[in-house]
Amino acid sequence: MAERRVKVTRETLETKIVVSVDLDGSGRAQLASGVPFLDHMLDQIARHGLLDLEVECDGDLAIDAHHSVEDIGITLGQAVRQALGDKRGIRRYGHAYVPLDEALSRVVLDLSGRPGLEHHVDYKRETIGNFDTELFHEFFQGFVNHAGVTLHIDNLRGRNAHHIAETVFKAFGRALRMAVEPDPRMADQMPSTKGSL
Repeated sequence: MAERRVKVTRETLETKIVVSVDLDGSGRAQLASGVPFLDHMLDQIARHGLLDLEVECDGDLAIDAHHSVEDIGITLGQAVRQALGDKRGIRRYGHAYVPLDEALSRVVLDLSGRPGLEHHVDYKRETIGNFDTELFHEFFQGFVNHAGVTLHIDNLRGRNAHHIAETVFKAFGRALRMAVEPDPRMADQMPSTKGSL
Protein backbone atom coordinates (compact mmCIF):
# COMPACT_ATOMS: atom_id res chain seq x y z
CA MET A 1 0.00 0.00 0.00
CA ALA A 2 1.32 3.45 -0.92
CA GLU A 3 2.37 5.96 1.71
CA ARG A 4 -0.71 7.55 3.25
CA ARG A 5 0.72 10.84 4.46
CA VAL A 6 -0.40 14.30 3.33
CA LYS A 7 -0.14 17.95 4.24
CA VAL A 8 -3.02 20.31 3.46
CA THR A 9 -3.08 24.10 3.74
CA ARG A 10 -6.33 26.06 3.82
CA GLU A 11 -6.42 29.85 3.97
CA THR A 12 -9.45 32.14 4.16
CA LEU A 13 -10.06 35.64 5.48
CA GLU A 14 -10.94 34.00 8.83
CA THR A 15 -8.33 31.28 9.27
CA LYS A 16 -5.01 29.99 8.03
CA ILE A 17 -4.63 26.28 8.72
CA VAL A 18 -2.02 23.62 8.03
CA VAL A 19 -2.90 19.99 8.77
CA SER A 20 -0.55 17.03 8.30
CA VAL A 21 -1.85 13.47 8.62
CA ASP A 22 -0.12 10.10 8.47
CA LEU A 23 -2.78 7.38 8.59
CA ASP A 24 -0.12 4.76 9.37
CA GLY A 25 1.46 6.64 12.24
CA SER A 26 1.94 5.86 15.91
CA GLY A 27 -0.47 8.29 17.58
CA ARG A 28 1.86 11.28 17.71
CA ALA A 29 0.24 14.73 17.83
CA GLN A 30 1.63 18.24 17.49
CA LEU A 31 -1.25 20.63 17.99
CA ALA A 32 -1.55 24.42 17.96
CA SER A 33 -5.17 25.16 17.07
CA GLY A 34 -5.36 28.20 19.35
CA VAL A 35 -8.27 26.46 21.11
CA PRO A 36 -6.87 24.41 24.03
CA PHE A 37 -9.86 22.13 24.54
CA LEU A 38 -9.97 21.33 20.84
CA ASP A 39 -6.27 20.42 21.02
CA HIS A 40 -7.15 18.03 23.85
CA MET A 41 -9.81 16.39 21.67
CA LEU A 42 -7.59 16.24 18.57
CA ASP A 43 -4.99 14.49 20.71
CA GLN A 44 -7.60 11.81 21.46
CA ILE A 45 -8.14 11.27 17.71
CA ALA A 46 -4.41 10.86 17.11
CA ARG A 47 -3.74 8.65 20.12
CA HIS A 48 -6.70 6.34 19.72
CA GLY A 49 -6.69 6.44 15.92
CA LEU A 50 -2.96 5.62 15.79
CA LEU A 51 -2.46 8.35 13.24
CA ASP A 52 0.16 11.09 13.34
CA LEU A 53 -1.49 14.49 13.33
CA GLU A 54 -0.13 18.01 13.14
CA VAL A 55 -2.46 21.00 13.27
CA GLU A 56 -1.51 24.65 13.15
CA CYS A 57 -4.21 27.30 13.00
CA ASP A 58 -4.11 31.08 13.01
CA GLY A 59 -7.76 32.02 13.39
CA ASP A 60 -9.93 35.00 14.27
CA LEU A 61 -10.22 34.00 17.92
CA ALA A 62 -10.86 37.63 18.89
CA ILE A 63 -14.36 37.01 17.51
CA ASP A 64 -14.80 33.48 18.83
CA ALA A 65 -13.60 29.93 18.14
CA HIS A 66 -16.28 29.02 15.60
CA HIS A 67 -14.30 29.60 12.41
CA SER A 68 -11.18 27.90 13.75
CA VAL A 69 -13.02 24.79 14.95
CA GLU A 70 -15.12 24.39 11.80
CA ASP A 71 -12.22 25.07 9.43
CA ILE A 72 -9.95 22.60 11.23
CA GLY A 73 -12.68 19.99 10.74
CA ILE A 74 -12.82 20.90 7.04
CA THR A 75 -9.05 20.74 6.60
CA LEU A 76 -8.73 17.47 8.53
CA GLY A 77 -11.45 16.02 6.29
CA GLN A 78 -9.56 17.11 3.18
CA ALA A 79 -6.35 15.59 4.53
CA VAL A 80 -7.93 12.23 5.38
CA ARG A 81 -9.62 12.04 1.98
CA GLN A 82 -6.36 12.75 0.15
CA ALA A 83 -4.36 10.36 2.33
CA LEU A 84 -6.78 7.51 1.53
CA GLY A 85 -6.18 7.75 -2.21
CA ASP A 86 -8.60 5.51 -4.12
CA LYS A 87 -9.38 3.47 -0.96
CA ARG A 88 -8.45 0.11 -2.44
CA GLY A 89 -7.76 -2.61 0.11
CA ILE A 90 -9.15 -0.83 3.18
CA ARG A 91 -11.78 -2.06 5.60
CA ARG A 92 -14.01 0.97 4.78
CA TYR A 93 -16.27 0.61 7.85
CA GLY A 94 -15.34 1.35 11.43
CA HIS A 95 -17.08 1.42 14.77
CA ALA A 96 -16.23 1.86 18.43
CA TYR A 97 -17.85 2.09 21.83
CA VAL A 98 -15.84 4.04 24.39
CA PRO A 99 -16.67 4.55 28.09
CA LEU A 100 -15.22 7.08 30.50
CA ASP A 101 -16.59 6.70 34.00
CA GLU A 102 -20.36 7.33 33.68
CA ALA A 103 -20.21 8.36 30.00
CA LEU A 104 -20.52 6.01 27.03
CA SER A 105 -20.49 6.93 23.33
CA ARG A 106 -20.71 5.00 20.07
CA VAL A 107 -19.26 6.09 16.73
CA VAL A 108 -19.88 4.27 13.45
CA LEU A 109 -18.48 5.45 10.12
CA ASP A 110 -18.32 4.53 6.48
CA LEU A 111 -15.66 5.88 4.13
CA SER A 112 -18.39 5.90 1.51
CA GLY A 113 -17.50 9.01 -0.47
CA ARG A 114 -20.90 10.39 0.58
CA PRO A 115 -21.00 13.02 3.33
CA GLY A 116 -23.57 12.43 6.03
CA LEU A 117 -23.66 13.25 9.74
CA GLU A 118 -25.96 11.98 12.46
CA HIS A 119 -24.75 13.70 15.63
CA HIS A 120 -26.83 12.82 18.69
CA VAL A 121 -25.00 14.22 21.68
CA ASP A 122 -26.79 16.10 24.45
CA TYR A 123 -24.15 18.01 26.37
CA LYS A 124 -25.24 18.87 29.88
CA ARG A 125 -23.52 22.26 29.73
CA GLU A 126 -23.20 24.87 27.00
CA THR A 127 -19.48 25.26 27.65
CA ILE A 128 -16.55 23.17 28.82
CA GLY A 129 -14.21 25.75 30.28
CA ASN A 130 -14.61 28.46 27.66
CA PHE A 131 -15.25 26.00 24.79
CA ASP A 132 -18.75 26.17 23.27
CA THR A 133 -20.03 22.59 23.03
CA GLU A 134 -22.14 23.50 19.96
CA LEU A 135 -18.88 23.70 18.03
CA PHE A 136 -18.36 19.93 18.19
CA HIS A 137 -21.18 19.52 15.66
CA GLU A 138 -19.54 22.14 13.41
CA PHE A 139 -16.22 20.29 13.60
CA PHE A 140 -17.71 16.96 12.59
CA GLN A 141 -19.93 18.53 9.90
CA GLY A 142 -16.89 20.15 8.33
CA PHE A 143 -15.03 16.84 8.52
CA VAL A 144 -17.70 14.70 6.86
CA ASN A 145 -18.42 17.24 4.14
CA HIS A 146 -14.81 17.25 3.01
CA ALA A 147 -13.74 13.68 3.82
CA GLY A 148 -16.80 12.19 2.13
CA VAL A 149 -17.67 10.14 5.19
CA THR A 150 -20.96 8.89 6.59
CA LEU A 151 -20.64 9.36 10.35
CA HIS A 152 -23.02 8.40 13.16
CA ILE A 153 -22.20 9.69 16.64
CA ASP A 154 -24.38 8.70 19.59
CA ASN A 155 -23.79 9.49 23.23
CA LEU A 156 -25.58 6.66 24.99
CA ARG A 157 -25.25 8.02 28.51
CA GLY A 158 -23.32 10.52 30.56
CA ARG A 159 -23.58 13.44 32.96
CA ASN A 160 -20.19 15.15 32.81
CA ALA A 161 -19.77 17.17 29.58
CA HIS A 162 -15.99 16.71 29.54
CA HIS A 163 -16.38 12.94 29.86
CA ILE A 164 -18.99 12.88 27.10
CA ALA A 165 -16.74 14.85 24.73
CA GLU A 166 -13.77 12.58 25.43
CA THR A 167 -15.78 9.42 24.75
CA VAL A 168 -16.97 10.87 21.44
CA PHE A 169 -13.49 11.82 20.22
CA LYS A 170 -11.84 8.63 21.45
CA ALA A 171 -14.52 6.53 19.76
CA PHE A 172 -14.16 8.59 16.58
CA GLY A 173 -10.41 7.97 16.55
CA ARG A 174 -10.87 4.23 17.06
CA ALA A 175 -13.61 3.94 14.43
CA LEU A 176 -11.48 5.87 11.93
CA ARG A 177 -8.50 3.65 12.70
CA MET A 178 -10.57 0.53 11.96
CA ALA A 179 -12.01 1.93 8.73
CA VAL A 180 -8.69 3.04 7.20
CA GLU A 181 -6.86 -0.18 8.12
CA PRO A 182 -5.67 -2.34 5.25
CA ASP A 183 -7.82 -5.48 5.01
CA PRO A 184 -5.54 -8.40 4.10
CA ARG A 185 -8.48 -10.28 2.58
CA MET A 186 -9.28 -7.35 0.27
CA ALA A 187 -5.71 -7.06 -1.07
CA ASP A 188 -5.97 -4.44 -3.81
CA GLN A 189 -9.73 -4.72 -4.23
CA MET A 190 -12.20 -1.86 -4.01
CA PRO A 191 -14.49 -2.35 -0.99
CA SER A 192 -17.62 -1.49 -2.99
CA THR A 193 -19.81 -3.22 -5.55
CA LYS A 194 -19.85 0.06 -7.49
CA GLY A 195 -16.15 -0.21 -8.20
CA SER A 196 -15.29 3.14 -6.63
CA LEU A 197 -15.77 5.08 -3.42
